[in-house]
Parts: sequence; structure tokens; C-alpha cells
Amino acid sequence: MADHLEASVTLPSDPASVSAARSYVVETLAEWGLPSDSDVADTVRLIVSELATNAVQHTFGQSPTFTVDIALDRDEHLRIGVTDSHPRFPKRLPAAVQQDNGRGMVIIRWLTAECGGKLRIRPTREGGKTVAIELPWSVPAETVTTAGQQEP
Repeated sequence: MADHLEASVTLPSDPASVSAARSYVVETLAEWGLPSDSDVADTVRLIVSELATNAVQHTFGQSPTFTVDIALDRDEHLRIGVTDSHPRFPKRLPAAVQQDNGRGMVIIRWLTAECGGKLRIRPTREGGKTVAIELPWSVPAETVTTAGQQEP
């Protein structure tokens, strides 16, 4: 595989774009060797869903689009970032047990840490922000049969 792979998509800040962002990331990672039905793909799918949802819901219409960037370095580090043009950084909202929202950043932080990764939030030159995760890249090895042959 190449030393560095990148992919990016810009989507409208619309609830329908959350699903498009998830699909784009999982399909790209599948092209790079990560099976879409793996546990890691499921975790990435959830993280991207939360990141994209935050970009749509918490920019209050001030960011007409958001961008999802994916980078894989030397088959070691996977970075996924979601950038919007709203200047306010995410913060933990008080969430009552019965509320349906307010836990996105907590979920992202927990899942990222659980995978041995890092979460970073940084401002953009244009006045917005990027919320990004970095995870160790681990493509599951192909199953080997008792005869030593790889299964497809």
C-alpha cells in the first residue's frame, strides 16, 4: 500500500448528509483494505456519524457545508476530521438521562480512546474548526485455514 492515502468529501449541512458521510468513509476505508463488516469499521461508522451530526446540528445554520477528510499514513495511523465554518468549539452539554442528545462528544472521546486513539479540535484559518480523530490502523488479517491456505 502507498505511504500516504487521502480522501475528502464536502457535503451540505443537512441531516441527510450524515448518512452520506458515513457511507463515504466506510466505502473509502474498504477500498484501502478495511472490511466494512469489521468491528473497527462499525466503530468508525459511529464516530463519523457523531462528528457529522455535530457539524449539522450545532452550527446553527452558520456553516452551509462540512468537509470530511480521511488520511492513512504508512498503514499505521488513520485520521478522520470533520471541518465546518462555525467558530464555536464543541463543548460537553449537560444531558439529562431522558434527553436524546448532548452526548456526541462523550461518545466520540470514549470510542476513540477505546481504540487507542486521540481526539483533537483545532481552529481553521477561515475561522471554523476541525474535530478530528486519529486511530491506529489495523486491518484484520485474512483467515488462514488449517491447510495454510488463505480463505477469500
